[in-house]
Amino acid sequence: MKLQGIFPPLTTPFDHNGDIWKIKVEHNVSKLNLIGVAGYVVIGSTGESKLLTTDEKLQLWEWVAEYAAPEKILIAGTGMESVRETVALTNRAAEIGYKAALVLTPHYYKGQVGTAPAQKLYFSSVADQAKIPIVIYNFPQNSGVDIAAEAVAELSNHPNIIGIKESSGNLAKVVQMLAEVKPGFNVLVGSAPTLASNLQAGASGGILAFANAAPYACISIYEAHRTREHDAALDWQRRIARPATLVTNKYGIPGLKYAMDLEGYYGGPPRLPLTPSCPQARKEIEAAFADLRG
Repeated sequence: MKLQGIFPPLTTPFDHNGDIWKIKVEHNVSKLNLIGVAGYVVIGSTGESKLLTTDEKLQLWEWVAEYAAPEKILIAGTGMESVRETVALTNRAAEIGYKAALVLTPHYYKGQVGTAPAQKLYFSSVADQAKIPIVIYNFPQNSGVDIAAEAVAELSNHPNIIGIKESSGNLAKVVQMLAEVKPGFNVLVGSAPTLASNLQAGASGGILAFANAAPYACISIYEAHRTREHDAALDWQRRIARPATLVTNKYGIPGLKYAMDLEGYYGGPPRLPLTPSCPQARKEIEAAFADLRG
């Protein structure tokens, strides 16, 4: 399966009223359907996966599958610490109609699972039992575990592991992986502030939190790269530098949700223990997105 283009990892619009929650999911997905995103990642880090119950994950997968346009590729965030639970969630997502699973590196028992052999064992064991293909998810800023490029290259030979979302922001590592993985293995990046340079290096696309609030800007970088208009890609990259850094690095999920509210999507409040953006953060985000629209 080829994973090319821009994939927003959807936020979770929390609401105690299930009917209203569903309407908010439909609102966001329906708007994104009209833009050229390649598909959706549902219940990743941006979807506050660690703060959701299993029932909530299943419900969100079902709602997005119901509202997504037929041509969109659906990827479920299913990574858990144990192989057994990850496989169980992955296969539930497969039954709902998801085409691939995004699986975060296990990390709680860092001393035992942080090594390359342990990571290879985990991902190969999940992939052996999963009913849909697996995409490795490397996010060392949050997990504290950085899977080695050499381990990814070996895992790329597994017939049911089709790619990696590399969110470290390490361009040199992306270049190394691209040189060592098997042909056709999808290397996608998770860093909007470095999207153009990663595409230029050979990445096939991006799973970008920033695309929830500014999908057109992210797609413009991808399309400019695809059509070899590199100056245009760099121009768009410069334009998104400040807002992307604010909502993906400085202010995180609360900042992203506020940016979505500004741009006509529904972000809403995060789930505790995350808290809404402070007035100063909102002021900075408003100014940055006003410049992006200007």
